Amino acid sequence: MDNIKKLQIENAIVSITKINEDDFICLTDMAKFRDAERTNYIIQNWMRTRNTIEFLGLWEQLKNPNFKSIEFDAFKNEAGSNSFTLTPKKWIETTNAIGIISKAGRYGGTYAHKDIAFEFASWISPTFKLFLITEYQRLKEIENNKYNLEWNVKRILSKTNYHLHTDAIKNYILPKKNYTKNTEWLTYAEEADLLNVALFNCTAKDWREANPKLAKKGMNIRDIASINELAILSNIESMNAEMIRKGIPKK
Repeated sequence: MDNIKKLQIENAIVSITKINEDDFICLTDMAKFRDAERTNYIIQNWMRTRNTIEFLGLWEQLKNPNFKSIEFDAFKNEAGSNSFTLTPKKWIETTNAIGIISKAGRYGGTYAHKDIAFEFASWISPTFKLFLITEYQRLKEIENNKYNLEWNVKRILSKTNYHLHTDAIKNYILPKKNYTKNTEWLTYAEEADLLNVALFNCTAKDWREANPKLAKKGMNIRDIASINELAILSNIESMNAEMIRKGIPKK
């Protein structure tokens, strides 16, 4: 698990990570709000209730095609009895569940999909759940604003010197060649690929062949470029336009 983010919830620091594009929240961190010394006991105590088992089972049936329903029914029948105990590891291994993940190591602990984590938060404390949801929504707003800003910056960078570059081709290269209106695009493509090779070490065609799935979606090599790469591309478009005007050979 990587890209760990932290939320401050009352006196607890709660970790969030991405797993298969979904947010998973650390139940172990949340359990510290109740009892910092017995987090495993807190989680197991929550999992042994019938309401929890029914919720976990329903979530898995909706989200997980490989969920073992027969094994789940056995847990549901036992849930709530004095002798019934259940750990995250046992739940995962027995039912093939994907909504809860138990990990060891530096960022170890029990993580759960946000839907399940919010349910756990309700069991801990309605106040804790409210604070958790509020902080989680704040995090999502920050992320969305960052992505929107990044998209705008990338869009602006990609356009900054594009027309400067294409105008140089139109005014200085095309008049010297015998292209028709239907074949002028070849010259534009050749100049664009000159920059692609300089920056990305491959042509547009090379990239499409190496990334057929992205190419099918209409994406190109510049769509996946970083902001730094697009800044460099903008600069070398300007430089190339100036060299075209001066008649400097491609080599």
